[in-house]
Amino acid sequence: MTTEGEYESVLCVKPDVNVYRIPPRATNRGYRAADWKLDAPDWTGRMRITAKGKVAYIKLEDKVSGELFAQAPVQEYPGIAVETVNDSSRYFVLRIQDDNGRSAFIGVGFGDRGDAFDFNVALQDHFKWVKQENEIIKNAQAVDSGPKLDLGFKEGQTITLNIGQGKKRDKPRPQSSGGFGLLPPPPGGKIAPPPSSSNHNTVQPSVGVTQIGCLLELDSSNSNTVVQSNPSSELWGDFSAPASSVPPPAPRQDPASGNWVQF
Repeated sequence: MTTEGEYESVLCVKPDVNVYRIPPRATNRGYRAADWKLDAPDWTGRMRITAKGKVAYIKLEDKVSGELFAQAPVQEYPGIAVETVNDSSRYFVLRIQDDNGRSAFIGVGFGDRGDAFDFNVALQDHFKWVKQENEIIKNAQAVDSGPKLDLGFKEGQTITLNIGQGKKRDKPRPQSSGGFGLLPPPPGGKIAPPPSSSNHNTVQPSVGVTQIGCLLELDSSNSNTVVQSNPSSELWGDFSAPASSVPPPAPRQDPASGNWVQF
């Protein structure tokens, strides 16, 4: 059935078609085109197949004026509205209807087999689309009629959310661009100072220092004499010799050795 507001689409147009009056069907074996007067068709014109909604219409029209001669509404195919004959693929039997609902059966034929093939395919494609539309509507109704999932809270139902109590993660330590990072300090310890530059620049004692040691041994009158470093050692700057290279202090001399002259 068609409804208001649906548009009419054209499925197929064939410019030459012959119409025949057919005798009543004597048996249930079907119609035979050989029983018709094929050499003397009763009407010749144009066929136009249209669709409005799910119903197809086969319209027989005048070639020049386009006046409607007869039309056959088709609600299913194959069906009673369009039937094939037993002895040819170019001839069909149509059930035409007028506006008052009266119907009659006529025979139609095409001079070319290609036109008959196009007529058959146009009807098959339309009702294939109708079948797919019916399945889509049926599936949609089955989904709507099924039980719906209720995700709402029931009366008195509560939930608990723990926010901000997750395990803290240690932040990754930044790495230097050179790829060699400093090792972390040992736990509970202090960072050792860098080694002194004196270990790398050890100054060897000069010959003057040895001579000063000999003079200290000869000096017996003043045991608290401060030993002055050789002026030549000032050229080395602030670098000092390690404690192991300084000679031990001179031993205290016996008073009897006062006869030595003090230098």
